[in-house]
Amino acid sequence: MEDNLTSKSAPQLGKYDLIAELAKLFPVENASTVIGVGDDAAVIDPTEENVVSTSRVFLENVHFDLTYVPLCHLGYKVVTVAISDLLGMNAVPTQLSVNICISNRFDLKAVQELLDGMRACCETAHVDVVGLDVSTSRKDLVIAVTALGECEPARLVTRGGAKENELVCVSGDFAAAYTGLLLLEREKKVFEANPTVQPDFTGKDYLLRRQLKPEPRLDIVEALRREDVLPTAMANVSDGIAAAVMQICRASRCGCDIFEEKLPMTELTFLTLKDLDIVHTVAALNGGDDYELMFTIKQSDFEKIKKVDNVSIIGYVKEESAGCHIVTGDNHHVELKAQGFANS
Repeated sequence: MEDNLTSKSAPQLGKYDLIAELAKLFPVENASTVIGVGDDAAVIDPTEENVVSTSRVFLENVHFDLTYVPLCHLGYKVVTVAISDLLGMNAVPTQLSVNICISNRFDLKAVQELLDGMRACCETAHVDVVGLDVSTSRKDLVIAVTALGECEPARLVTRGGAKENELVCVSGDFAAAYTGLLLLEREKKVFEANPTVQPDFTGKDYLLRRQLKPEPRLDIVEALRREDVLPTAMANVSDGIAAAVMQICRASRCGCDIFEEKLPMTELTFLTLKDLDIVHTVAALNGGDDYELMFTIKQSDFEKIKKVDNVSIIGYVKEESAGCHIVTGDNHHVELKAQGFANS
């Protein structure tokens, strides 16, 4: 992109010239992508696999705050959020279509920064951008993303297949992203009260990264296939553990026990929540923006799942009449409620 254009706002350029320049950021990688950006529509050849699709919309000051969210991180995150829905069905993401509404607040350098973040995540997940449109906005930034993926029909997993006595598993750790959001919001208030004060995030890099730049868990889907583990039910954990497990139980017409002591959380997250006077279990159950995967497996797959790194068994499936409960350390059964703190 020419340096003498980056000082201009995007709406000052011709729409098609702008899209043509931005499209150069996204080379095609997948064999199923026949035609990408540059024509009236994309052409995709999915062979014999199921095509899985999801759409997401991100609104400035609703889903993100540019006061503390760098545009490159925002671009990375919106791709992670979209393709995590595909991973939550055991599908492999392949294509992405992006629509952006921008105002004259943004010059081309800012737009390129946003798309650089998207490109970085697409490269990580081997996803092709096949659609790109840019429109004007009166004020706020709006991003709409549609993601496509592929899955063999026999390996497609929905929320509705869990059975009694199966194991409930999750990838990664929880509440770090929510804790990072709390820190960002706290420092924003300090800055608004006194703009000369610098934010204090010493030692909190992991928490900020989990909030601002979450990683898509393609590695988990690939590891499950490598170990020949086919989950019976699956969900993307975007709004906390409680919401995800209740979605699975509702769709599968079953209950569950989730054990408090089994909830995966880093020591940094635990100690920071303690400093913020927030109960860590509540944050793990209801905090958002984790974008980890939850899935149920047959007990016969127990030995296989132990070979998959970064997966924890946190509970088991029960009969529907038993309901959904968190079992505390002192063996009290507390009914699960999905509150959800997430912004996305």
